Amino acid sequence: MELLSLLLMLPQAVAGEEGFINVLVQRFNEGGDFMWPVLVSLIIGLAIAFERIITLNLADINTRKFILQVKKALEEGGIQAAEEVCAKTRGPVASVFQAGLLRADEGIEAVEKAIVSYGSIEMSFLERGLVWLSLFISLAPMFGFLGTVVGMVQAFDAIEQAGDISPSLVAGGIKVALLTTVFGLITAIILQFFYNYAVSKIDRIVVDMEEASIELIDSLVLMQAGRPLTAASEEKAEAPKQS
Repeated sequence: MELLSLLLMLPQAVAGEEGFINVLVQRFNEGGDFMWPVLVSLIIGLAIAFERIITLNLADINTRKFILQVKKALEEGGIQAAEEVCAKTRGPVASVFQAGLLRADEGIEAVEKAIVSYGSIEMSFLERGLVWLSLFISLAPMFGFLGTVVGMVQAFDAIEQAGDISPSLVAGGIKVALLTTVFGLITAIILQFFYNYAVSKIDRIVVDMEEASIELIDSLVLMQAGRPLTAASEEKAEAPKQS
């Protein structure tokens, strides 16, 4: 019976969705020419946001597990084996590790400099595109406000030409003028959500890079001293990665 009820309600839901889309299109057309810059800002902003989210999710790895793999490779095969592990692993943490290991024969200080330099490069790659996303977050409401001002001017021109302050004429003009502001603010809110998500993701990846880099340097120091690397970190690797 419940399944039958859901099937009977499905046409109504589809009709309601189509009605909402029709109303949305109608409001968009009523908003005038300035609705198009707002729409373009939304489309480009969403494209940038989705690209960043996909890229950041691909760059995010189980850092603790990766560190343990590198330490085991250092113990079993030395620097070259650890470099191979880094080369087979995606993400900025592995790239920073590989940059540091390539300078391992020059000493710990050279490794630290390589990690710092390459870490800055990787961070710039992670933040790529966010400036443009922030730009469209700012532009969308600006286009909306500009459309509202222009619409208000047109509304007062219509009142002046009519020679009479009709409530319906004033209300209609103001309603149309405010539509661009509404759509601009909605666009900014949507893009701001994705922007904050991307920034929080980047912050977590950067923290992982910093913590992992410290462990790499400590591991190289222990390796030079001839001490075991993996015994102290196996328990941490078994712990679930914090999100």
